[in-house]
Amino acid sequence: MGTRLSMSMNEKLAKLALEDGTVYQGSSFGADGEVDGEVCFNTSMTGYQEILTDPSYRGQIVTMTYPQIGNYGIVDADNERGVTSLSGFVVREDSRIHSNFRANCSLSDFLLRNGVVAIAGIDTRSLVRRIRTAGAMRGVLSTVDLSDASLVAKAKASPGLVGRDLVREVMPESITQWSESLDEWTTPGGATLVPKTFEPPTDAAPHVVCMDFGMKWNIARHFYSLGNRVTIVPGNTTADEILKLQPSGVFLSNGPGDPEPLHYAHETIAKLIGKTPVFGICLGHQLLSIALGAKTFKLKFGHRGANQPVLDIQTGKIEITTQNHGFAVEDSSLPDCLEVTHRNLNDDTIAGVRHRDAAAFAVQYHPEAAAGPHDSHYLFERFQQML
Repeated sequence: MGTRLSMSMNEKLAKLALEDGTVYQGSSFGADGEVDGEVCFNTSMTGYQEILTDPSYRGQIVTMTYPQIGNYGIVDADNERGVTSLSGFVVREDSRIHSNFRANCSLSDFLLRNGVVAIAGIDTRSLVRRIRTAGAMRGVLSTVDLSDASLVAKAKASPGLVGRDLVREVMPESITQWSESLDEWTTPGGATLVPKTFEPPTDAAPHVVCMDFGMKWNIARHFYSLGNRVTIVPGNTTADEILKLQPSGVFLSNGPGDPEPLHYAHETIAKLIGKTPVFGICLGHQLLSIALGAKTFKLKFGHRGANQPVLDIQTGKIEITTQNHGFAVEDSSLPDCLEVTHRNLNDDTIAGVRHRDAAAFAVQYHPEAAAGPHDSHYLFERFQQML
C-alpha cells in the first residue's frame, strides 16, 4: 500500500486503488466522489489544463509525473474543450498558489467547478514505476469509500478501455461552423504559421471538414487561422453527408479509447479516400490505417507527454512531439497501399503513414502542440497544400 507523503489536519482523505491490490492514500483537492478508469501517466512538465480538457482522456485517471502541478493556474482561453472528460486526476503536489497574469482561477477551483475527482500527496514515482513494469491498470479513485478491499474489488470489476466506444461519449451532437483563430499566445513562433494581419476566410476559401471524434479545439484554430472555412461534424457522420458539404479536404481528429470498435468511422473513411484529401491525427491515424486494412494493438502503458521523439523517415530529422494514445498500428498488418513515414524512437512503433496513391496521410502525435513543442507544425502546411 502506498501512503500519503504529508497531510495536514484539515485535508480530506482520498484513495487510489489499482486492480493489482495496490492502494495509494492522499488528500482530495478536487470534487468529492468516486470514479473508475484506466490509470495512465503523462510526462509533460506543463499543459495540465490542456490535458484536463482533452476529450482523448475519456475513461482514464491521469497521473502527472512532474512533481508540482497548478503553479500557473487556469486560463479559460486555453481550454481544449468546454467540459472535462477524464475520469480522475493524480498529482504529487498541488500548488497552493498560482502566479500568472492570464489566470482566471486556481487548479483546485477549476476541478471543483467541473466535478473532477483528484488526489494529491501520493508517491507518483512509485505509481508510474508500477504502471511501467506491470502495464496500464484499471483503478478507482474515491473520497467517499475509503475501504481498501472495497476499492480494489471495484477496480477489478471496472470496464477498462478495450472494446468500448468512448467516442460516442465525447463527440458533438450536430454540425457546427468554427470561427475562432489562434491568439497571440498560442500562435507558434510569434505568428510564423499564420499571417500577422489575420482576416476571416471568405466563401471562396478552402473548406476543411473535421470529423470530430473528441477533437482538441486548438486543431480547429490552426485550420481556421490558415485561412480555411472550417466545418465540424460528429464522428459518426456518413461519407455521403460529408461529401455533400463539398470539402476541400477532410480531417480525422484525435479521440479516446480503442479504435477497433468504431466501425462507422472505418466505413466512412474508406469511402472518402481518393475522393478528397484526408489528414489524421492520433486516433485519426489509427482509424485511417484500419479503414485501409491495418490492425491496432494496445500498448503496454501508452505514449503520453510533450517530449516524445519521432523520426521523419524521409528527411532523417527528429521531431520532439506531444502524444496521447494507448493504442498503435500493428506493423505486420500494414497494407501495401500505406507507407510508414514516421517512427517513434522510444519503441519503434509506427508514428505516421501516408497513402501511396491517394492524397491521405496521418500521424500518431499532435502537431498543434497545445501544450507542447512546435516541431511538427509543417504538417498543417502539408495538408494545406493538398486542399
